Amino acid sequence: MKNRFRRLVRKNQLSVSDLIYPIFVTEGENKQEAITSLPGCYRYSLDLLLLEIKDAFDLGIKAIALFPMIDPQKKDNQGQESYNPDGLVQRSVKAIKEKIPDIVVITDVALDPFSIYGHDGIVQDGEILNDETVEVLVKMAVSQAEAGADFVAPSDMMDGRVGAIRRGLDEAGYNNVGILAYSAKYASAYYGPFRDALASTPQFGDKKTYQMDITNAREALKEVELDIQEGADLVMVKPALAYLDIICRIKQMTDLPVVAYNVSREYAMIKAAASLGWIDEKRLIWETLTSIKRAGADLILTYFAKEVAVNQLYLLPNYDKYYP
Repeated sequence: MKNRFRRLVRKNQLSVSDLIYPIFVTEGENKQEAITSLPGCYRYSLDLLLLEIKDAFDLGIKAIALFPMIDPQKKDNQGQESYNPDGLVQRSVKAIKEKIPDIVVITDVALDPFSIYGHDGIVQDGEILNDETVEVLVKMAVSQAEAGADFVAPSDMMDGRVGAIRRGLDEAGYNNVGILAYSAKYASAYYGPFRDALASTPQFGDKKTYQMDITNAREALKEVELDIQEGADLVMVKPALAYLDIICRIKQMTDLPVVAYNVSREYAMIKAAASLGWIDEKRLIWETLTSIKRAGADLILTYFAKEVAVNQLYLLPNYDKYYP
């Protein structure tokens, strides 16, 4: 009886509709490449990617975030492949929207998968060129919109890129394409496996000159405010778990949807502990994602999305095991 009352007054309840599924695409056919540092995640060739997304959609996942593994021969310092109308991302988006038209497709806008240096911007003499990079980001975003993306997601942290992308989309006639801004993206140690997945590890230095200092909180509020002024439709905090306070503070300052990214090493740590039998994996996944929602996230990017959807934890007969 007590548990039934607890459920009645529960303030935060996670569901599959809160989740966005990050997924990796690579060139080729009939390829499903395991990512060693991301157990259970794969790079899919487009033919298998479509099957995976259809399966996820049928399980109740309504949005995916697409990330490309680019052929090294197509990388350069200017990221020219990023706005190739026949590029991997553009072909993938077109195919996804043709086969699963109702799924929301979010595309990444950043140069690191396309850069020979693995950085989010054009490099000159060891420095990242902000304004020159923004020009390329606008071309990339417009190209992705032309392919059928529902949201473009600038993850680069270049100054002024949200406003420039909004103007570029509007001028090209894509007023209805939204912007999910990586507004508070910290220079975190939680990112490693993602870079393994895309072979986009920086070839020199790090990303601290353009990603946020992990010690700062008020800076995050400023970055969010600037992105909102420039036209962001959704704002994101990345990573999630070490920055729950930031999610909470941002949720209090804006009525826009707040998104959090439960990033690759947050995922990998749970998988590693589970492989050693140290944790109750399903319960810890549920508690982790619930903590992110409780902090104020309206949507969560998580590699656990399909796993949660498959288990449908909130419908299990032993529901109280996960929400005691």
